[in-house]
Amino acid sequence: MIIGNGDLATVLKEVQRSDLWFFASGVSNSQEERKEEYEREKELLKSQPYDCHLVYFSSLGVFFSDTRYINHKREMESIVKTKFAHYTIVRLGNITWGTNPHTFINAYRIKPYVVKDEYRYIIDKDEFLDWIKAIPNWSCEMNVQGRRMKIIDALKEYGNA
Repeated sequence: MIIGNGDLATVLKEVQRSDLWFFASGVSNSQEERKEEYEREKELLKSQPYDCHLVYFSSLGVFFSDTRYINHKREMESIVKTKFAHYTIVRLGNITWGTNPHTFINAYRIKPYVVKDEYRYIIDKDEFLDWIKAIPNWSCEMNVQGRRMKIIDALKEYGNA
């Protein structure tokens, strides 16, 4: 079962895992400020059957950031861990595919900006799908970093910089 229809949900259709309940519906903009968007995700998560093996997609930012979005991700992870009998939390870096205008690479494609001398973790679709296929049948947490790249290099390779 796949809950959602965004960039992650679209590629999850390529994986044949009937044993997992993919929760790929949530706040898709890390800059989101509207409380109702966060509440919508929380209520949708709580409405899933607690006896399924739920796969929740989070962010690597839970380890190093303190924004509204990241605090929300921490709260969602806590709900997953305490409510669901079986779960996998998949913490992702920045994806290279899709049409969401708020992802790191797509945002640059839409409106180029000054590129900082910083690193990002970049994961492509093939690596993402390999990790999804590797989800075990017990509860776990997976930190899927992908490649650590300078922003300028990531944009040159994936964003047409």
